[in-house]
Amino acid sequence: MASPFPLEPTAAEAQAAIREEFAFFSDWSERYQYLIDLGRKLPEFPEEWKTEEHRLHGCQSLVWIVPRGDAERLDFHAISDSAIVSGLVYLALRVYSGRSAAEIAATDAEYIADIGLAKHLSPTRSNGLAALLGFIQQHARQQIQA
Repeated sequence: MASPFPLEPTAAEAQAAIREEFAFFSDWSERYQYLIDLGRKLPEFPEEWKTEEHRLHGCQSLVWIVPRGDAERLDFHAISDSAIVSGLVYLALRVYSGRSAAEIAATDAEYIADIGLAKHLSPTRSNGLAALLGFIQQHARQQIQA
């Protein structure tokens, strides 16, 4: 299954692009709409992947994530049943998917604070986003050690 990620050459450039895009919007209702629109751009996610094995726990919404690849290049395929959470998934995949395990492990998700997301998410969404980012980071570290 082909992934559209990475869109930018490096995780740092992806975070810079996200910062620039969100800077266009003057208020949070516009930013939430943009998040929803991004979530609709997630690639097709096969129904057979929506299993308990691939379910991300720590999210109030249903989120499934399937990692593929090795330390050279890790691709993450993910989807949520929530429109806003799908947008959050899209941003995380944009920063991390299609990159080496070393680059993933070395990249903090600075875009979350930079675009003001941290203070505009409900506690349950913040916990879910932390679980998603934690899963990606942990998987990258496991690949480095493998």
